[in-house]
Amino acid sequence: MIKLEITGVHIDLDAKIKKYVTAKINRLEKYMPKHARESAHAEIFLKEKMIKAKKECSCEVVLHLPKGTIRVEETTMNMYAAVDIVEAKLKNLLKKYKETHSSLRIHKRVIAKFRRSTVIE
Repeated sequence: MIKLEITGVHIDLDAKIKKYVTAKINRLEKYMPKHARESAHAEIFLKEKMIKAKKECSCEVVLHLPKGTIRVEETTMNMYAAVDIVEAKLKNLLKKYKETHSSLRIHKRVIAKFRRSTVIE
């Protein structure tokens, strides 16, 4: 379970948006390496401001992992859309993080198994 801190800037956070953000960010746990899941910590900032009679909603997520920090921000006209886009961006970045920081022993086992299964003629 990822530890979450949800903060609203110039917005009152209701239970509905908190539940939505929590569900979206907790889905990302399966894309993290196993060793990073226990110590993962996410700071989520939901901001809302009016610019020339238009509402701009932004969602910023700072994900603290054992070997680095991932930061993603998105601004749209709808808060739920901003959260969805941030989730997609984080998913891609976590896949890259997992590839670079995963255990080499697993890769060695997979390569060895692959070599045994192929027959060279």
